Amino acid sequence: MFDSRHIRTFHEVVSTGSYSAAARALGYTQPAITQQMKALERSVGVPLFTRAGRGLRLTEAGEALSRHAEVILGSLNAAQQQLGALSRLRAGRVRLCAFPSANATLIPEAMARLLAEHPGVRVELLEAEPPDSVQRLLRGECDIALAFSYPGASGETPSELVEIPLMEDQLTILLPVGHQLARRHAVRLADLAQERWIAGCPRCRANLLQVCAEEGFAPDVVFTTDDNLAVQSLVAAGVGIALMPALVLSFMCHRKVTGRLVEPHLRRQVCAYVLREHLRVPATALVLDELRRAAAARVGC
Repeated sequence: MFDSRHIRTFHEVVSTGSYSAAARALGYTQPAITQQMKALERSVGVPLFTRAGRGLRLTEAGEALSRHAEVILGSLNAAQQQLGALSRLRAGRVRLCAFPSANATLIPEAMARLLAEHPGVRVELLEAEPPDSVQRLLRGECDIALAFSYPGASGETPSELVEIPLMEDQLTILLPVGHQLARRHAVRLADLAQERWIAGCPRCRANLLQVCAEEGFAPDVVFTTDDNLAVQSLVAAGVGIALMPALVLSFMCHRKVTGRLVEPHLRRQVCAYVLREHLRVPATALVLDELRRAAAARVGC
């Protein structure tokens, strides 16, 4: 295995033509240069120089190493510059996988601040509902995963991951604007027992069935989709009502749909997940900080 310091010294000896000239250029003593070249020759296994009068001549092995030395040193310099840029957050790439309502709310707010302060950092945005987002993280397909969970849901965070709580997202009832309960500030879940329902992703559907069971009824689920825009249109058309997170209300587009608080109050926990060792990666840590700031700004909204 070559020592990069020895390669740099060898390149300087070849460039200047002697040990003494290389010593002056590098600020070493001549014996230090001699010892480095002997150590390099031991690593290579063959002599690199022969004496030619008062000068040095490269052996065949020395000529071969000389052809590669400049490329090696160029690659090392490029690597040092790139790593320096990454550590100073002038560059970097982070793959972020999140669920749709987070992609439409938390992510844009976090990324706007990130790019304003660190324009060289790039984020690749992926989309998946939990637990698929966390599984993608475990498979190495992303660097940060955003996921949500409901109270009482089973499951533990894998030991290799760090869970970072971001916020609690309150659940609301999505109703057509002409619905008889739309005039209320809050709607009791039990008053919706006779309604038709639109369910979301498997995790959201399971939560809907559970909270309705706790209120003494089984919801009549007539349609299932994890497309938030489709849910709005279905509610507006009178197909059914939906239990939706408050994050969705901030980008609700349909004028014929309104959201109301639900009683008892229901919430989901939104967390970021990252591999433990990735917390030390500057760009990843920066994105996590911006996600925390974006989530904190929404608490109480």
